[in-house]
Amino acid sequence: MIEGLVGKKVGMTQVFTEDGNRIPVTVLQLGPNVVIHKKISSIDGYEAVQLGYDTVTDAKKKNITKALIGHFKDVAPTKHIKEFSADNIDEIEVGQVFDVSMFEVGGKVDVSGTSKGKGFSGVMKRHNFKGGPASHGHRFNRGTGSIGQSATPAKVFKNKKMPGQYGNARVTVQNIDIIEVNKELNLLLVKGAIPGPRGRVVEVRKAIKQKNNQ
Repeated sequence: MIEGLVGKKVGMTQVFTEDGNRIPVTVLQLGPNVVIHKKISSIDGYEAVQLGYDTVTDAKKKNITKALIGHFKDVAPTKHIKEFSADNIDEIEVGQVFDVSMFEVGGKVDVSGTSKGKGFSGVMKRHNFKGGPASHGHRFNRGTGSIGQSATPAKVFKNKKMPGQYGNARVTVQNIDIIEVNKELNLLLVKGAIPGPRGRVVEVRKAIKQKNNQ
């Protein structure tokens, strides 16, 4: 009914199949997600639902702005809000709850999150540059090299690969296998690693490539 859910990365572990094969998995806590608001094509130009995750405690409600208080008028305030597309928007109601049961073992998902920030880095680490000769006495080793021109156009073009912040960017890993679904604890176990450290908020959607091939 909806495209996906929002949750957080719990950590990594491993599971064993009946054949004795070991599979590295990432544990995701998805939901429960509550519908906060509906986007309608006649008003907003498209159809989607806003899902809220991680309810705000009573002690922290004082930090919520008046604008968000009005936005949460029909449901309890949450720390995180994410928007997902929906197939049958008329069948979804504000306050409705979705959980991990919408996913099935054997299916595939796309996971989006923010990668770990690694601070200011040079071009060899940030962009995988080869670097210069490493022989004795050579002055150009791990430098950037030429970045522009002399007379024409005499400037550095935008998006030039140069030193800068490495990581802390939105990353999406596609076609990840679902290994296990724990409906009691709202846990989803997916094969392999996903972006971000433990506790980072992630978005899990049904695999778009698999959807297009159906």
